Amino acid sequence: MSQDYNDWSLATRAIRVGHERTHEKEHGEPIFPTSSFTFDSAAEAAACFAGEIPGNIYSRFTNPTVRIFEQRLAAMEGGESCVATASGMAAILATVIGLLKSGDHIVSSRSIFGTTTVLFEKYLTRFGITTTFVSQADIGGWERGIRPNTRMLFVETPSNPLTELVDIEMLSNLAKAYDCLLVVDNCFCTPALQQPLALGADLVIHSATKYLDGQGRCIGGAVVGDAKLVGEEVYGVLRTAGPSLSPFNAWVFLKGLETLDLRMQAHSYNATELAKWLEDCPAIQQVYFPGLKSHPQHLLAIKQQSGPGGIVSFTVKGGQKAAWKMMDSTKMLSITANLGDTKTTVTHPATTTHARLSPEQRSEAGISDGLVRIAVGLEDIEDIKSDLERGLALL
Repeated sequence: MSQDYNDWSLATRAIRVGHERTHEKEHGEPIFPTSSFTFDSAAEAAACFAGEIPGNIYSRFTNPTVRIFEQRLAAMEGGESCVATASGMAAILATVIGLLKSGDHIVSSRSIFGTTTVLFEKYLTRFGITTTFVSQADIGGWERGIRPNTRMLFVETPSNPLTELVDIEMLSNLAKAYDCLLVVDNCFCTPALQQPLALGADLVIHSATKYLDGQGRCIGGAVVGDAKLVGEEVYGVLRTAGPSLSPFNAWVFLKGLETLDLRMQAHSYNATELAKWLEDCPAIQQVYFPGLKSHPQHLLAIKQQSGPGGIVSFTVKGGQKAAWKMMDSTKMLSITANLGDTKTTVTHPATTTHARLSPEQRSEAGISDGLVRIAVGLEDIEDIKSDLERGLALL
């Protein structure tokens, strides 16, 4: 089929890009569960290994099913190249070690996933890569954090779990002024709601485990960007170090992409309805959701996102004891740290996703003991409210 998709909408790209039918003329994308591939001659094998001709070599770094997923996600994000990885954290690690070296410096928002903070602070420092953490929304703080050896700015927007935003276009201008790469984790929005490359980012990171899959079935990640940074440098890490995505997981993610646009609209609708309802609950101190007018960056969300997303966080009065009591009183919601499923999930960040941070680090990131994060699923919104009300009524 033709891959001239420039005039296609995102929803169509999510369904059609990348699949070149085999001689079997299959309608659905095939899975290639093979470790290696054969060649018609020794000369062809040598040419493929040397990169002189295209071809499949070894599924660690060349697999047709994974390639379809990579081409499709790149088309959706507006990038030239995509490298799929074994997890979202593998995508971040492959990006950093592919593009930075000992002595380089990162400026990162402190409002990022807890495990990313641990990666930056505990492990990258062993290899001479240091990080300064700054307030996400403060562009001046980003600039003050930049040093002569700064090579990368790293941000999640919206952030996990407080849904803080940063103006991607402004941060891109800052990165270019100081000759830095801007890396945006687009996990919460996906290309269905936000396209950071179009706003000036250099690379986009995904945990495909979350909304790209949409049903909590598999682990995977991806990096999207240009042919040089991603197609050569990050790809080189994948080929050599091997944080590879399995063909089966890639096939599952392809099925997830087909409904991504519809699901993100539905997640956004349910989350908006839930956030409005939570604002009126007397047991709740504050609600964090960019779709609310009370969110300090509501107008920025309207500017750079086509929808608010499906993550709603809130602080309950009474701290951890009250938060746990509310969560344990639910009957339908799933208590799990994952997000992006059709099923609504609820977690207590201070003791799960951000538990490895020190109390001081959690305080700086705004992760209080009373904070609860809900990834609003696709159940009927009234059923979600009723299940939460059971616990909230006890506080």
